[in-house]
Amino acid sequence: MEQLKYPNGKFEYGKTYSNADNEKNIKEIEALPKKLKELVATFSETDLNRSYRDGGWSAKQIIHHIADSHMNAYIRTKLTLTENSPVIKPYNQDQWANLIDSELYPISSSLQLIELIHQRWVILLKNLNASDFQRTYIHPEYNKTFPLDEMIALYAWHGNQHYAHLQLIKK
Repeated sequence: MEQLKYPNGKFEYGKTYSNADNEKNIKEIEALPKKLKELVATFSETDLNRSYRDGGWSAKQIIHHIADSHMNAYIRTKLTLTENSPVIKPYNQDQWANLIDSELYPISSSLQLIELIHQRWVILLKNLNASDFQRTYIHPEYNKTFPLDEMIALYAWHGNQHYAHLQLIKK
């Protein structure tokens, strides 16, 4: 079950990231929309409604979740760059994934959102200096401060994790 839930392993918090790590993570974020579009183009309606594990989200929910999550990450990035250690707004991803728009709205809309958000996000990230990546935000659920470079690594991992879930569904 753990292998299905985390096919790429769990994210490791507390690591130190070099400029090369940041560049690699930004490239991962940049590549995700195209990878998703290509994979999902092979899905049938049955595939879109299937999950990668019992109790897991459907492919459709995963795609809408990536759009929701990465929109939040983009906003958190901008808050982190424009405020002094802002407290970010958490959200209940399971409840969001179960809202009616995740069932009824076409995935093409979320794929387009992911593409457009990632374009803006990547332009922003590629133009940061090294000290910008050390700016921080506070996550109130964990009562902890996180540096921006760790958030970038988290979302590179996050996109790849859900991409792996979609690959499992397609198999």
